[in-house]
Amino acid sequence: MNDRLHIATLLASAARDFHARGWMWGTSGNLSAVLTRDPLAFLITASGRDKGELTADDTLLVGAGGEALEEWHGKPSAEMPVHERIYAKFRAGAVYHVHTVMAGVLSDHFWPDRGITLEGVEMLKGFGHDAPDVRLKIPIADNHSDSNVIADLLEEAVQPGVPGVLIRNHGLYAWGDSPQQARNHLEVFEYLFQYTYYRTKLASSSG
Repeated sequence: MNDRLHIATLLASAARDFHARGWMWGTSGNLSAVLTRDPLAFLITASGRDKGELTADDTLLVGAGGEALEEWHGKPSAEMPVHERIYAKFRAGAVYHVHTVMAGVLSDHFWPDRGITLEGVEMLKGFGHDAPDVRLKIPIADNHSDSNVIADLLEEAVQPGVPGVLIRNHGLYAWGDSPQQARNHLEVFEYLFQYTYYRTKLASSSG
Protein backbone atom coordinates (compact mmCIF):
# COMPACT_ATOMS: atom_id res chain seq x y z
CA MET A 1 0.00 0.00 0.00
CA ASN A 2 1.50 3.37 -0.99
CA ASP A 3 1.78 6.24 1.51
CA ARG A 4 -1.11 8.20 0.01
CA LEU A 5 -3.52 5.28 0.19
CA HIS A 6 -2.32 4.28 3.65
CA ILE A 7 -2.85 7.76 5.11
CA ALA A 8 -6.16 8.21 3.28
CA THR A 9 -7.36 4.91 4.72
CA LEU A 10 -6.34 6.00 8.24
CA LEU A 11 -8.21 9.30 7.90
CA ALA A 12 -11.36 7.65 6.57
CA SER A 13 -11.31 5.00 9.29
CA ALA A 14 -10.85 7.65 11.99
CA ALA A 15 -13.71 9.72 10.58
CA ARG A 16 -16.09 6.75 10.65
CA ASP A 17 -15.07 5.98 14.22
CA PHE A 18 -15.50 9.58 15.37
CA HIS A 19 -18.89 9.73 13.68
CA ALA A 20 -19.96 6.62 15.60
CA ARG A 21 -18.81 8.26 18.83
CA GLY A 22 -20.82 11.39 18.10
CA TRP A 23 -17.72 13.53 17.55
CA MET A 24 -18.24 14.21 13.82
CA TRP A 25 -21.94 14.81 13.23
CA GLY A 26 -23.22 14.45 9.67
CA THR A 27 -20.70 16.08 7.35
CA SER A 28 -19.06 18.22 10.06
CA GLY A 29 -15.40 18.18 11.01
CA ASN A 30 -12.27 17.52 8.97
CA LEU A 31 -9.11 15.46 9.26
CA SER A 32 -5.77 15.82 7.53
CA ALA A 33 -2.24 14.39 7.54
CA VAL A 34 1.07 15.38 5.98
CA LEU A 35 2.32 13.32 3.06
CA THR A 36 5.52 15.32 2.42
CA ARG A 37 7.00 18.19 4.41
CA ASP A 38 9.17 19.97 1.85
CA PRO A 39 7.40 20.88 -0.28
CA LEU A 40 4.29 20.68 1.89
CA ALA A 41 1.66 18.23 0.68
CA PHE A 42 -1.15 16.95 2.86
CA LEU A 43 -4.30 14.91 2.53
CA ILE A 44 -7.53 16.42 3.84
CA THR A 45 -11.06 15.10 3.95
CA ALA A 46 -13.37 16.42 1.26
CA SER A 47 -16.15 18.87 2.06
CA GLY A 48 -19.78 17.80 2.34
CA ARG A 49 -19.17 14.06 2.78
CA ASP A 50 -20.97 12.04 5.44
CA LYS A 51 -18.27 11.17 7.95
CA GLY A 52 -20.02 7.93 8.85
CA GLU A 53 -19.51 6.70 5.29
CA LEU A 54 -16.14 8.24 4.46
CA THR A 55 -13.72 6.22 2.33
CA ALA A 56 -10.13 6.75 1.20
CA ASP A 57 -11.52 8.21 -2.04
CA ASP A 58 -13.05 11.07 -0.02
CA THR A 59 -9.67 12.69 0.60
CA LEU A 60 -7.87 15.32 -1.46
CA LEU A 61 -4.15 16.06 -1.83
CA VAL A 62 -3.28 19.74 -1.47
CA GLY A 63 -0.16 21.84 -1.20
CA ALA A 64 0.73 25.25 0.15
CA GLY A 65 -2.00 27.83 -0.36
CA GLY A 66 -4.56 25.11 -1.08
CA GLU A 67 -3.02 24.20 -4.44
CA ALA A 68 -4.54 21.08 -5.95
CA LEU A 69 -1.83 18.43 -6.36
CA GLU A 70 -4.06 15.94 -8.15
CA GLU A 71 -7.33 15.88 -10.03
CA TRP A 72 -10.13 16.54 -7.55
CA HIS A 73 -13.52 14.94 -7.47
CA GLY A 74 -15.01 17.33 -4.94
CA LYS A 75 -13.64 20.19 -2.87
CA PRO A 76 -11.45 20.26 0.24
CA SER A 77 -12.80 21.31 3.60
CA ALA A 78 -13.44 25.04 3.91
CA GLU A 79 -11.26 24.95 7.04
CA MET A 80 -8.20 23.86 5.10
CA PRO A 81 -6.35 27.16 5.87
CA VAL A 82 -6.44 26.30 9.58
CA HIS A 83 -4.81 22.93 8.93
CA GLU A 84 -2.15 24.52 6.75
CA ARG A 85 -1.37 27.13 9.42
CA ILE A 86 -0.90 24.43 12.05
CA TYR A 87 1.47 22.55 9.76
CA ALA A 88 3.45 25.71 9.03
CA LYS A 89 3.70 27.01 12.59
CA PHE A 90 3.73 23.91 14.79
CA ARG A 91 5.31 21.26 12.54
CA ALA A 92 2.47 18.84 13.12
CA GLY A 93 2.12 15.63 11.13
CA ALA A 94 -1.67 15.38 11.36
CA VAL A 95 -4.55 17.65 12.38
CA TYR A 96 -7.94 16.40 13.58
CA HIS A 97 -10.90 18.78 13.90
CA VAL A 98 -14.09 17.50 15.53
CA HIS A 99 -17.31 18.93 16.94
CA THR A 100 -17.98 17.15 20.23
CA VAL A 101 -20.80 18.30 22.48
CA MET A 102 -18.40 18.76 25.40
CA ALA A 103 -16.07 20.88 23.28
CA GLY A 104 -18.94 23.17 22.32
CA VAL A 105 -20.39 23.49 25.81
CA LEU A 106 -17.11 24.05 27.64
CA SER A 107 -15.70 26.43 25.03
CA ASP A 108 -18.60 28.76 25.73
CA HIS A 109 -18.74 28.24 29.52
CA PHE A 110 -15.02 28.94 29.99
CA TRP A 111 -14.80 31.65 27.35
CA PRO A 112 -14.45 34.45 29.96
CA ASP A 113 -11.22 32.73 31.11
CA ARG A 114 -10.10 32.14 27.52
CA GLY A 115 -9.24 28.59 28.50
CA ILE A 116 -9.62 25.62 30.84
CA THR A 117 -6.87 25.36 33.46
CA LEU A 118 -6.06 21.87 34.75
CA GLU A 119 -3.53 20.51 37.21
CA GLY A 120 -2.97 17.14 38.86
CA VAL A 121 -5.10 15.18 36.38
CA GLU A 122 -3.46 11.88 35.40
CA MET A 123 -4.55 12.13 31.76
CA LEU A 124 -2.44 15.26 31.26
CA LYS A 125 0.44 12.81 30.84
CA GLY A 126 -1.23 11.91 27.54
CA PHE A 127 0.20 15.13 26.11
CA GLY A 128 3.73 13.88 26.77
CA HIS A 129 4.27 15.28 30.26
CA ASP A 130 6.14 13.13 32.77
CA ALA A 131 3.85 13.80 35.73
CA PRO A 132 0.20 14.80 36.16
CA ASP A 133 1.05 17.71 38.48
CA VAL A 134 1.87 19.87 35.47
CA ARG A 135 -0.38 22.95 35.21
CA LEU A 136 -1.80 23.47 31.73
CA LYS A 137 -4.34 25.73 30.13
CA ILE A 138 -6.38 24.39 27.22
CA PRO A 139 -6.85 27.57 25.19
CA ILE A 140 -10.09 28.84 23.68
CA ALA A 141 -10.04 31.02 20.55
CA ASP A 142 -13.03 32.91 19.21
CA ASN A 143 -14.96 31.66 16.22
CA HIS A 144 -15.25 33.44 12.87
CA SER A 145 -16.89 32.82 9.50
CA ASP A 146 -13.51 33.24 7.75
CA SER A 147 -11.18 30.27 8.20
CA ASN A 148 -8.13 32.46 7.68
CA VAL A 149 -9.19 34.54 10.67
CA ILE A 150 -9.74 31.37 12.70
CA ALA A 151 -6.19 30.36 11.78
CA ASP A 152 -4.89 33.70 13.09
CA LEU A 153 -6.87 33.42 16.32
CA LEU A 154 -5.80 29.82 16.86
CA GLU A 155 -2.14 30.65 16.33
CA GLU A 156 -2.36 33.45 18.91
CA ALA A 157 -4.15 31.22 21.43
CA VAL A 158 -1.82 28.18 21.42
CA GLN A 159 -0.35 27.35 24.83
CA PRO A 160 2.96 25.55 25.55
CA GLY A 161 2.57 21.82 26.08
CA VAL A 162 -1.00 21.71 24.77
CA PRO A 163 -1.41 20.20 21.27
CA GLY A 164 -4.78 21.71 20.51
CA VAL A 165 -7.13 24.68 20.69
CA LEU A 166 -10.86 24.94 21.33
CA ILE A 167 -12.81 27.23 19.02
CA ARG A 168 -15.68 28.87 20.87
CA ASN A 169 -19.08 27.29 20.12
CA HIS A 170 -17.45 25.41 17.27
CA GLY A 171 -15.14 22.53 18.09
CA LEU A 172 -11.61 21.34 18.77
CA TYR A 173 -8.46 21.31 16.68
CA ALA A 174 -5.96 18.72 17.95
CA TRP A 175 -2.71 17.70 16.33
CA GLY A 176 0.26 15.38 16.68
CA ASP A 177 3.37 14.13 14.93
CA SER A 178 1.35 11.41 13.20
CA PRO A 179 -2.29 10.46 12.60
CA GLN A 180 -2.10 8.02 15.52
CA GLN A 181 -0.73 10.67 17.88
CA ALA A 182 -3.32 13.22 16.74
CA ARG A 183 -6.02 10.63 17.48
CA ASN A 184 -4.53 9.91 20.91
CA HIS A 185 -4.39 13.60 21.74
CA LEU A 186 -7.99 14.02 20.60
CA GLU A 187 -9.11 11.25 22.94
CA VAL A 188 -7.16 12.80 25.83
CA PHE A 189 -8.83 16.16 25.19
CA GLU A 190 -12.28 14.58 25.21
CA TYR A 191 -11.54 12.82 28.50
CA LEU A 192 -10.37 16.11 30.01
CA PHE A 193 -13.51 17.88 28.75
CA GLN A 194 -15.79 15.29 30.32
CA TYR A 195 -13.74 15.37 33.54
CA THR A 196 -14.04 19.16 33.65
CA TYR A 197 -17.77 19.11 32.95
CA TYR A 198 -18.56 16.66 35.76
CA ARG A 199 -16.14 18.29 38.18
CA THR A 200 -17.73 21.68 37.53
CA LYS A 201 -21.23 20.25 37.81
CA LEU A 202 -20.49 18.53 41.13
CA ALA A 203 -18.83 21.65 42.53
CA SER A 204 -21.89 23.69 41.58
CA SER A 205 -24.39 21.25 43.10
CA SER A 206 -22.44 20.89 46.37
CA GLY A 207 -22.01 24.64 46.74
